[in-house]
Amino acid sequence: MLDFRMDTFLMVCETMNFTRAAERLNITQPAVSQHIRFLEDYYGAKLFAYQGKKMEITEAGRLLQSAGLTMKHDVMSLKEEMGGLGDGESLRFGVTLTVGEFVIPEPAARYLANHPEAALRMDVSNTKELLRKLDGGEIDFALVEGNFAKSEYEHLVYATEPYIAVCGADHAFRTEVHKIEDLTGERIIVREAGSGTREILERYLEGRNLMLEDFGNFVEVSNIDAIKTLVGKNCGITFLYEAAVRRELCEGTLKKIPLEEFSLTHDLTFIWRKGSVFSENYRKIFLELQEAPGAAG
Repeated sequence: MLDFRMDTFLMVCETMNFTRAAERLNITQPAVSQHIRFLEDYYGAKLFAYQGKKMEITEAGRLLQSAGLTMKHDVMSLKEEMGGLGDGESLRFGVTLTVGEFVIPEPAARYLANHPEAALRMDVSNTKELLRKLDGGEIDFALVEGNFAKSEYEHLVYATEPYIAVCGADHAFRTEVHKIEDLTGERIIVREAGSGTREILERYLEGRNLMLEDFGNFVEVSNIDAIKTLVGKNCGITFLYEAAVRRELCEGTLKKIPLEEFSLTHDLTFIWRKGSVFSENYRKIFLELQEAPGAAG
C-alpha cells in the first residue's frame, strides 16, 4: 500500500495548494503540512518553495513526484492483477491483546472462510504501539480498546464492551466491599503501562482521586491468561473486559465484584489513518468482520 504521506504529497503536487489538497483528501490543512514536513525531513530535501506568493515544486520534489506516481500506478496495477486471480486480498492489521484473544478470532476465521485466497497478518500489541505502527505504515488498520486522537484517524465503533472488577471464586476480602475505594486494601493485578485495559482503569481512578499506588500493592502482568490464573488462585483482584473472562465467569472459577457507582463500558474501535485512499475498502472489511458470529457487543 502507498504510504498515506505520499498520497498527501501527490495531492499537493496536483493542486499546488495545501488548503485545496486538505479539502480533496478530507483531512486538516495542518495534517497536510505535517505530512509534507515528514517527507522533507525523511529525504533531507525541500519539496516545495515559494516565489513570492506562488508555490512551486523543487527539483527534488519533481523527482519524488515521478517516483510516487510510479509507485501509485504499480500498486493499483498489482491490485487489479491480483483481483483477476481470485480472492487475492492481503490484510495487514493490528489488534489489542483483549481483542486479539477474545473478540477477533471468530470474525477472522469467517473472513478467511469467505476469502480462501486472502493473506492475513494480524499484529497483537497495546494501543500505543499499534498507533505507532499505523503512523509508520506497518499496518493498514487496527481494532483497539485504548484512546487515540480522533482528529488523526477515521474511526468506527466495532463493539461496546462492559468493563468489570473480578476476583477468584473463593477470594476473601479484607473489608466489606461496596465501592471501589473499599478495594484499596487489596493487591491489584494490572496490564502493563500503555495497554488500553489499564488506561481505562487509570482514568476512572483519576476521576475519584485515586491511583494504582493507593492499592495495597499492584502487580504488572502483560499476559491476560496469566492475570486470570493469578486472580483465580486468589493472588489479587483485577479489572478486565467482560469478554476476556466470560468463560471463567460461566465456569465459576472467577466472579464479578459488584461495585456501586461503577458501571463502565468502553468502545472497541476500528481505526485507520485519516485521508487514506483505501478508506472505502476498510469500511467494507469492518462491516464483514462485525457481522461475523462471536463479535462482542
